[in-house]
Amino acid sequence: MPEIRPFIFTDLNAVTEIYVDEVLNGTASYETEAPSAYDMRSRFAMLVANGFPVLVVIDGEKLLGFAYVDFFRKRPAYRWTVENSIYVARNARGRGLGRKLLMKLVEHCSALGFRQMIAVIGDGAKNDASINLHRYIGFEQCGYIKGSGFKHGRWLDTVLMQLPLNGGVETLPQQAAKQ
Repeated sequence: MPEIRPFIFTDLNAVTEIYVDEVLNGTASYETEAPSAYDMRSRFAMLVANGFPVLVVIDGEKLLGFAYVDFFRKRPAYRWTVENSIYVARNARGRGLGRKLLMKLVEHCSALGFRQMIAVIGDGAKNDASINLHRYIGFEQCGYIKGSGFKHGRWLDTVLMQLPLNGGVETLPQQAAKQ
C-alpha cells in the first residue's frame, strides 16, 4: 500500500530520475536539459530551508512520485501564495498517487497559513490528467497562456489553476491584519 511521507535527502536519486524522465520525454516541465544531481540537491535544499512541504509517495522501498510547493513569486506581497509541483513516475501513473500527494500538500499548506495555491500546468492543451487532478481537488482554471513554451518541436500552452486556502481572499491573513 503506497504511503506518503516527507522527503529526505536519501530520496534525491529517485526524485531526480523521475524528474529527468519528465524533462527529457515529457512536457509537464518546460526545462529542456536534464538538471544534474547537484542542481536537484540545491533546489530541494532551498525548499526544505524555506519550510515548504516536500513529500514523496513510496510503495515498499520504491519511490513512485514526489510533490512540493515553492514561492509562486518572490515579491513580498505574494507571500501568502504558493505554487505546487507534482511528478509521478511514468509506470506508476493512473493509480491515484498524484491525487494523494496533492491532497496532502493542500493539508500542509493550509496548516502553514497560506491563502492561495497555484498550479502552473505545462502542455495544458494535452495534459488532461493534471488538469483533471487539480479540478478534482477543487482548483479552478484562472488562466490560459497559448504558445508559452516550445519543446519537442511544438508550441505548448500553459493552464493556470487556483485553489483558495484558509478562506482565500474572504478574510485577511492574521499577520496582515496586524500591519
